[in-house]
Amino acid sequence: MKRILLAGMALVLGCGMALAQGTAPSGFTPEQRQEIISILREAMKADPSILRDAITAMQEGQRTEQEKARREALAANHDALFNDARDPIKGNPRGNVTIVEFFDARCSYCKALHPTMQTLLQQDGNIRVVMKDLPILGPNSVAASRALLAAQKQGKYEPLYDALMRLRTEPTEQVLQAEAQRVGMDWARLRRDMADPALEARLQANINLAQRLQIEGTPALVIGDTLVPGAVELPQLQQLIAEARRRG
Repeated sequence: MKRILLAGMALVLGCGMALAQGTAPSGFTPEQRQEIISILREAMKADPSILRDAITAMQEGQRTEQEKARREALAANHDALFNDARDPIKGNPRGNVTIVEFFDARCSYCKALHPTMQTLLQQDGNIRVVMKDLPILGPNSVAASRALLAAQKQGKYEPLYDALMRLRTEPTEQVLQAEAQRVGMDWARLRRDMADPALEARLQANINLAQRLQIEGTPALVIGDTLVPGAVELPQLQQLIAEARRRG
């Protein structure tokens, strides 16, 4: 009996909420709307847990739909995620599992994830990491991302990335110069390359891609067909990678 009531509640709950807000669900006569309200009231009197369970069922359904939409978005943007030849690569370029990492150079959670990713790559030599600069935390983030992408032209993306992830001060121009020179870069050349309009186009492409995937913050990792928001611990990463390998 409770299962039947739950099914009915899941069907009419949205209608009941609309009625409570003074809006009229389409497709019901005034008499039917009144009957729906009566059913809701009697059901909740008989067993208040029905409403809680119905809401839980609706929330689960919404999560399922959101996950489905996210997986479809990942599939639709597969090449932009995994096969953009402009993107910096860490780890093994021929690895059998690819991780796409969206990050902001000023993001404290990205900095917290950094040593975990380093350990992962040290322990597993068959992982390819695609780096997606996503400067969402202000002008200094944009400057740091420009410096990183410009560093590619000197073959120094990864050393500068590691330096900025360890940085505990703001990446101002003076700091960027010091870090760039410390890892062996020509600062004058880097500064010129940072002004290249093509870098702005690349960063905007990353932002657009993140929006299509409904990424709301950094870090965010894509592993196979799974989007992982936030910094995660090594065991979870290893589990996700194992699952991706099983799926081929």
